[in-house]
Amino acid sequence: AMKPIGKVLCATGVVAGLMAFFWNDDFNPERLSGARVLVTGASAGIGEQIAYHYARFGAEIVLTARREAVLQKVMEKCLTLGAKNVFYIPADMSSPSEPEKVVQFAVQKLGGLDYLVLNHVGTNRFQLWTGDVAYTRWLMQVNFLSYVALATAALPTLEKNRGALMVVSSLTGKMPTPFTTSYSATKFALDGFFGSLRHELILQKSNVSVTLCILGLIDTESALEHTRGRVHLSASPAPEAALAIVRAGAARAHEVFYPRWLQQLCCLWALFPGSGNQVLRAFYNYSSP
Repeated sequence: AMKPIGKVLCATGVVAGLMAFFWNDDFNPERLSGARVLVTGASAGIGEQIAYHYARFGAEIVLTARREAVLQKVMEKCLTLGAKNVFYIPADMSSPSEPEKVVQFAVQKLGGLDYLVLNHVGTNRFQLWTGDVAYTRWLMQVNFLSYVALATAALPTLEKNRGALMVVSSLTGKMPTPFTTSYSATKFALDGFFGSLRHELILQKSNVSVTLCILGLIDTESALEHTRGRVHLSASPAPEAALAIVRAGAARAHEVFYPRWLQQLCCLWALFPGSGNQVLRAFYNYSSP
């Protein structure tokens, strides 16, 4: 019989061929000129890069994150890059009342929303499970419940404007990985909630599209800092990841994987979970304390 890795490589070829055949993306950046966008987690990392792409395409943007001073810098750069209008509102998504306030602010400043990009995350510890239930509860609030609240508050304006809801998730929301217990749980929750919501919106012939963005390891400062020495994987560039998200939202795609090969990885893992998990663990560095 074929060895597990042989099976995996063979199936990868088949899946890659099919994906290349069906992939079709007619992205027209001009359509984003004047688009009204709210980006969360916009002070650094992928969110910051998403804001810069929308700015280059001439969008009107509301930025939110916790740190006001950093938001101000991002706002200034967005204006130099060509954004039509930029506002910011500092907010802490661990507080249940903030999401609604942020959406109200954005709608008031821009007169409505065409794109809602949910991208913020709480600190991911990237360590063995230590039994910290309180941390998990906090992370669920930041990474999941606030997303539900933001989306819910924005649905009426997105519906009115044939808008798009974009949810930034992770490979760890499709496949559990070591050292990400709580983080992975929040990302699986996003997949479940927004996948289900997408079905309902389609059944209701709604105008709102839902795009789930599944990212691998991206070279943001925080990701590199947490995974250094722990993972044998090269990180992908944040500006490219951000552009993939912006394009997928504009195309109203159901899902986007970045880097693209993650999609094959997920297919294979579903087909061969046993050998897939074995291969997966090989990428992680665990030395017992």
